[in-house]
Amino acid sequence: MNINFTFSDTIAGYVTGYNPDEQWFTVETSDKRSFKINLIPSSYARSVRNLTEGWQDPGNIGTFLSTNGQFVFAYGTFYPNDGAETATFEAQQLIFPGKAPKAYRHEEQNWWINQIDSIATSYLKWQFDYPKEEINYKNYRTMLHLGGSKKGDYLQETDTISRMVYGFASAYLLTGKDEFLEGAELGTEYLRDHMRFFDQDDDLVYWYHGLKVEGQKETKLLTSEFGDDLDSIPMYEQIYALAGPTQTYRITGDQRIRSDIDKTMDLFEKYYKDNEGGGYWSHIDPISLDGREESLAHNRARKNWNSVGDHAPAYLINLWLATGEKAHADFLEYTFDTITKYFPDYENSPFVQEKFFEDWSKDQTWGWQQNRAVVGHNLKIAWNLMRQQSLTPKDEYLEFAKKIAELMPAAGSDQQRGGWYDVVERVVKTGGKHQFVWHDRKAWWQQEQAILAYLILYGILGDEEYEKQAREAAAFYNAFFLDNDDGGVYFNVLSNGMPYLLGTERFKGSHSMSAYHSTELCYLSAVYINLLITKQPTYFYFKPYPNGFKDNILRVSPDILPQGSIYISEVFINDEPYSNFDAAALTVTLPETEERVRVKVQISSTK
Repeated sequence: MNINFTFSDTIAGYVTGYNPDEQWFTVETSDKRSFKINLIPSSYARSVRNLTEGWQDPGNIGTFLSTNGQFVFAYGTFYPNDGAETATFEAQQLIFPGKAPKAYRHEEQNWWINQIDSIATSYLKWQFDYPKEEINYKNYRTMLHLGGSKKGDYLQETDTISRMVYGFASAYLLTGKDEFLEGAELGTEYLRDHMRFFDQDDDLVYWYHGLKVEGQKETKLLTSEFGDDLDSIPMYEQIYALAGPTQTYRITGDQRIRSDIDKTMDLFEKYYKDNEGGGYWSHIDPISLDGREESLAHNRARKNWNSVGDHAPAYLINLWLATGEKAHADFLEYTFDTITKYFPDYENSPFVQEKFFEDWSKDQTWGWQQNRAVVGHNLKIAWNLMRQQSLTPKDEYLEFAKKIAELMPAAGSDQQRGGWYDVVERVVKTGGKHQFVWHDRKAWWQQEQAILAYLILYGILGDEEYEKQAREAAAFYNAFFLDNDDGGVYFNVLSNGMPYLLGTERFKGSHSMSAYHSTELCYLSAVYINLLITKQPTYFYFKPYPNGFKDNILRVSPDILPQGSIYISEVFINDEPYSNFDAAALTVTLPETEERVRVKVQISSTK
């Protein structure tokens, strides 16, 4: 049909031609469509800039546009063109993610390290007014406004504290800054003291949903207060309660944390696991602790992505990295075997099936999900399958990950503007498209899953299509999600990349957002880019307790990577060179001491 109205939009693509005299250039989008983009006297450009960086002036725009293959985001306006089927596009703003076609700023050695430093620093300031005030988790609040100020509620959610603790711990691993470790350890201690319930009869640990703090009065909330999970104990809340403490345990070897992890995993095995049909219940009743209890209503005898798949990224991979224990490797293998067996549904949809009844038949009527796909969950499966592939290689893991990577760009990404969508219909409807369920906005955490999935796929398999998808996803995220005014990252952007700042989506802290996905992205992007792709040595930091780890062996592998792909190139103990390490095994034998030591380890790539 004819286009007879103006609208603003974004075009992302690779430069294919430039006419400096007539002031226009052409680009080819990710899906190989061609657009002509006109420049106007007020058109301006910037290079992508990291958090804490000032304005990045690219210099002469013509130099970039005269280089075929240069990737660019053009934001501007479509104008009607005399009733023709095509419209004229005029660019108001250009954003360049790099200085050359294959020189993306997010692949610089310290890009993600500097970004995680900034995000963690922001959350310390927002939550605790650090460094003016001491870090005190009694002052923590779940809800934070756009600029980081507290909304005024008195709720402290266990999972959002745990996720913020994860962010602080991950920032310490990459920077070695003491304030981040202090934030992680104090947060873990607060969780243990206020959010943990130890059942002495069963020798199990449960985690409260949250805490209402009013003056000196604390009210503990065992069951979830959210509509989807009301009056139940959801598996995902117990899982994510372990995220921050486990990442902290990797650094410190604190045996109290290890005990909590073990006893929470015992809870999973005793009450959440379906020993007959396999997998784990998504919810259990708070009184009977039974996943089949009638009181659970729409959550009765259900299994889903969260109850099976979230173990690995939330805590279990990090626990295995810290311990190397076979039981943890076996648990990982069990979850991935289950996912690989039941989640694919390619006869009906390019997206996995996410919710199930007790017998693994499809649940396509549950709540908001119905027969809908969360794009990021598919990408999350591919990313974590590739991690597991380096631990327990199986053809079915590799093929499943590659299948997801092949199908997702057309099904779940925006191939004109860049970025990845949120929730879509699992089956095509109008116009052969997977329609949006609520909106065409793009959430920060879904971008994370895409970036990490394609980074690790490219880093291990070397397919140039994976490199292209990783670069495009990371370029969109760094161009549009970083809040260079107030710090941190935006929750959602519109399809064209502009921030969406309404409702809870304008917040920097909420039930859905804490310093987790943004810092996980920084930590693992630094690992995958520096160690698998650009082959740049990277430092990692630890501060173990005396005799914290078994046999005094500190395991320092930054993630599950292909066997033999990395090694320890140097170690410092309290900033002094140290030689008692096994480079290939990625272990450091700690010195016999009654004091904690600071361990700085350089990890390098085998060429």
